[in-house]
Amino acid sequence: MRLGVISMGCDKATVDSERLVGELVGHGAEVVSELETADVVLVNTCGFIDAAKRESIEAMIAAGELKKDGVVKAVVAVGCLVQRYQKELEAEIPEVDLFLNFGELHKLAPELAARGLIQDPIAEHPGVRHYLGDDTHVRYLKISEGCDHTCAFCAIPLMRGKHRSEPLERLVVEAQQLEAQGAREINVVAQDLGHYGRDYGREGPTLTDLLRALLEGTSVPWFRLLYVYSAGLTDELVNLMASEKRIVPYIDIPIQHASNRVLKRMRRPERKETIREKVVWLRDAVPDIAIRTTTIVGFPGETEEDFAELLDFADEICFERLGVFTYSEQEGTRASQDPDDVPEDVKRERQEQLLDLQRMISEERLGRYVGRETDVLIESVIEPDDSGATHVGRVMWQADDVDGVTTVVRGGWAKPGEFVRSRIEECIDYDFRAVAIS
Repeated sequence: MRLGVISMGCDKATVDSERLVGELVGHGAEVVSELETADVVLVNTCGFIDAAKRESIEAMIAAGELKKDGVVKAVVAVGCLVQRYQKELEAEIPEVDLFLNFGELHKLAPELAARGLIQDPIAEHPGVRHYLGDDTHVRYLKISEGCDHTCAFCAIPLMRGKHRSEPLERLVVEAQQLEAQGAREINVVAQDLGHYGRDYGREGPTLTDLLRALLEGTSVPWFRLLYVYSAGLTDELVNLMASEKRIVPYIDIPIQHASNRVLKRMRRPERKETIREKVVWLRDAVPDIAIRTTTIVGFPGETEEDFAELLDFADEICFERLGVFTYSEQEGTRASQDPDDVPEDVKRERQEQLLDLQRMISEERLGRYVGRETDVLIESVIEPDDSGATHVGRVMWQADDVDGVTTVVRGGWAKPGEFVRSRIEECIDYDFRAVAIS
């Protein structure tokens, strides 16, 4: 069976896709890049924001159209959008042959086998994740599913359910598989990493226990922590980050706002004072750390005073990186019961204002790394530019896909996935320019 894959949404959804595809490859599937040549097209949908919903629906319809030529025999849809709107989608998009919610994913292989499209498992290790990109050196490890937070704006619990931690031993084995496939950086992801193990009770493993097991069980050079609520930062975790060089000095702490009034309306677990305390603590414990956060502007009821407070807080804390989203109403959430009373043009204006401020802050904060010698993880080889740069990569203070890049002058014969020791010579907005020294 030839398998075409459309994977949409966040990096956690990418992990889901790779796990599903690994299962099908174990049954003899061959992944193809041209969808029109596939026997089966698997669409992993996203239901997080309206634009992603529309894109997912368009992808399902387009995949269904391919069946008219007679090569594509079945279209399967999974993911967040299916989880929320399965019955509606089944009624509205008959081109899709099989919709599976998260509780039905175990039926994927049997359903395709019943249609005569796949065989019994033939691979030596069926279920090993199958990478869907071009280079295997940057991978994601999803350590839990679902979320116990009740943020007013977020539909994730409605789609993914309550928090469930993956068994520690299984995650170590998966990380070992990723390393065998070429991983040089593993991004540890979840809705909130700090909740790992809490569903196992007091005797269960913590995030720190998992990280120690990953460090002991693999030799992957870089582990990066993404999406940790400030409330989940513990002495044990921060001490490990400060002492272990293979955990890069970088963390993503989504704060969403800085006005306590808005944070309360958002049903966020933190307040401005606690966020400030945790950031100061982190920077004292891990002086080189780069902290990334995300914010939402235009939440229902956000006043000019609230937004001004957010601006002042961003200016005070000086996060190394800060993303800004405009509020988008999500059906079924608590916030959807309130009037979306901030006009779209005001949302966009506030977004641009905060981004303009952050651009200046980032350049200043990241400028402190200029002059440092550090490793650059090479992503691609390029034709020499005006500065003589021959490679593009990232330093440990830059996360995959969401942050800037580092161009390297005199990168030699380095290939993607290799490290080049370099000196950072310049910071330009979110990017660095470095010169190889070895």
